Amino acid sequence: MKKTLTYTLCLLVSVLLIATLPTEADAAIYEDTVRLHILAESDSASDQALKLFIRDRLLEKYSAELSLSGSADEAFSALEKRIDEIESDCNVWIYEFGGDVCASVSVEREWYNTREYGELTLPAGEYASLKIVLGNGKGQNWWCVMYPPLCLDAALSESDDAYTKTEKQLVTKGGYRVKFKLLEVTSAIFESFSQ
Repeated sequence: MKKTLTYTLCLLVSVLLIATLPTEADAAIYEDTVRLHILAESDSASDQALKLFIRDRLLEKYSAELSLSGSADEAFSALEKRIDEIESDCNVWIYEFGGDVCASVSVEREWYNTREYGELTLPAGEYASLKIVLGNGKGQNWWCVMYPPLCLDAALSESDDAYTKTEKQLVTKGGYRVKFKLLEVTSAIFESFSQ
C-alpha cells in the first residue's frame, strides 16, 4: 500500500512537472520577443510620472523603427547599436521633465514573470530586454513588449510576421495562463534549489 502511494505520488509530481515545461512554441516566444523594462527612482508621484514620460518619449521615437525589424534579433541588434543614443535621449528627456536623476540603459536578457497585456499573456521566462534604470531604480517598474510592437495597445494582427500562428494561439488562449503560472512557480522552485 505504501509503495503504491509513493509510486502514485511520484507519477503525479512527474506529470505536473512535464506539464509546466516550456514547449517548443513557448521557447519560440522567448526568442521572438523583446521586452521593455523601466525602473523608476522611487514610488513618489513625480518619479512615477517621470517614468511614464520617459516611456512615452521612448516609444514615440523608437517604436516605428523597431516595428520594421524582420525579427526580434534584428530589433535587439538595433537597440544594441543605439544604446548610447537611447541613454542620451533618456537623460535629455529627464532634463526636459525637470528631473534630477540620471538614466542608465542596457540591453540584456532578463527574467520576467507571467504578464498579461490586454488579451495577451506571455509566459514567465528569460527575454531579451531594453532596461532603463532611472536614478537608483528603487520605484515601481513598468514593462511592455517593444517587439513585436505591443506597447501602444497595437493589435496582435499588426504583428502578423512577428509571431507564428501557433505562438499567437499560445499567447491569446486563456487556458495557457494556468500553464504559464505553473511554469513560473516551478521555475522559482528550481531556482531556489540551485542557489
